[in-house]
Amino acid sequence: MDASAAAAPPRAPAARPANPDFSSGPCAKRPGFSLAALDGALLGRSHRAKAPKARLAEVIDRSKAILGMPADWRLGIVPASDTGAVEMALWSLLGPRPVDILAFESFSETWADDVVKQLRLADARVLKAGYGALPDLAQVNPAHDLVFAWNGTTSGVRVPNADFIAADREGLVICDATSAAFAMRLAWEKLDVVTWSWQKVLGGEGAHGMLALSPRAVARLESHTPSWPMPKIFRLTSKGKLAEGIFKGETINTPSMLCVEDALDGLRWAEGAGGLDGLVARSEANLAAVRDWVAASDWAAFLAEDPATTSCTSICLKITSPWFLALAPDAQAEAAKRIAALLEKEGVAYDIGAYRDAPPGLRIWGGATVETSDIRALLPWLDWAYATVKGA
Repeated sequence: MDASAAAAPPRAPAARPANPDFSSGPCAKRPGFSLAALDGALLGRSHRAKAPKARLAEVIDRSKAILGMPADWRLGIVPASDTGAVEMALWSLLGPRPVDILAFESFSETWADDVVKQLRLADARVLKAGYGALPDLAQVNPAHDLVFAWNGTTSGVRVPNADFIAADREGLVICDATSAAFAMRLAWEKLDVVTWSWQKVLGGEGAHGMLALSPRAVARLESHTPSWPMPKIFRLTSKGKLAEGIFKGETINTPSMLCVEDALDGLRWAEGAGGLDGLVARSEANLAAVRDWVAASDWAAFLAEDPATTSCTSICLKITSPWFLALAPDAQAEAAKRIAALLEKEGVAYDIGAYRDAPPGLRIWGGATVETSDIRALLPWLDWAYATVKGA
């Protein structure tokens, strides 16, 4: 090959994803979505009126049914997305027991900081791991409360199962499941609080969180009064009893009825897509497509070190080629950003750069609303963008 041929830029793939939305939050809308799906939204109405309240209760009921949540659990709609739901749980429930926090990516690190630096619990123990790994799960103490993320949204690492949680545990288990719910099977019998947001696996609009409580969590709420002041939006009890209205559609703050209609549209689509079985299968198919590509790649690998922990939603990739690893750290970060920016410029993938605190790389959302055909169409573009940036 002559020098001019060797210097020729790589040829762009012919096929393109039909939907280039691969952001890890807010995430892709369900297939076939259009604004016409929201035509029935009860706009201009009080969320406390009978019909709007019924729509809120419908979100709760359909969510519980799809997820297979135990009948004796409560599920409520709360403010401030998954973050608000997690914070409500931490501030309302922690204190009576020592607490273990699993910290292995950005958001779980945030929960650890809240417990240690904001709540200042003296008996808090942070079990840490770097990006790509899980902490030593064998260190979890069943006599302690536990706070953990089922899936690390910014690291692409998930717990493979709930075997590390004792069935006869004494403490409560608070699980941030925002990038796991509706795409992974949650072990409800091992959990006491589960949180997520509308903007992840079902592609809903942001600002609303979901808070699920087991009977054990309700008992803690009704028997424990935190020693710190509780803002109104965190209060889950009234006169020492659970505020049951929250779990029947009586939200603490004013919800967007447009977002409520959108959430219902996503839930109805999920039912038609085969319920939880169908949603899990769609997400796992997306991971399988990326796994096949990674196996043949000479420059990319999963950030997750153990294949059993690789996420099927926030699929995080690191760059492993000698060319990239020889770059200085700042140059590595810049090269990874250029790859993501090039894909966005071409209109084939939006918002797939690694999270700001994560190692340089790419993060592809593979949740249930993403079509596997779009994942497959994207993968050759990753090779093209990498080769283009490398050769620049």
